[in-house]
Amino acid sequence: MIGKKALENEPIPAAKVKEILEDFQEKYELSYEQNLTLDHVTKFNKLSLEDTEELIGKLEEIVKKKHAVRIADLMPKDLSDLRLLFAKERLPISKEELEEILSIVDEYRDDE
Repeated sequence: MIGKKALENEPIPAAKVKEILEDFQEKYELSYEQNLTLDHVTKFNKLSLEDTEELIGKLEEIVKKKHAVRIADLMPKDLSDLRLLFAKERLPISKEELEEILSIVDEYRDDE
């Protein structure tokens, strides 16, 4: 299969996916899967792209980018939600770091 090799693999936040799909939708018709994805990120995206990127930048000082993106997309509310994100990881993360992550996330949380 020609052209099917992934050249780059980088996690991107849902806010960026939404922006990409909206830009693409202006020029082309979206496929069924793309429409589902756009609908999903529209419903569940909690932050603007600027706020998401700022939050990810702050979180990257504590965790890797892939974890920061996942945290920014899901916006966990408490320690148990946050621990679920790290359940499969062999990453040693202390309770203090988890609490620091939650305090950073809370700064960006709107009153839901």
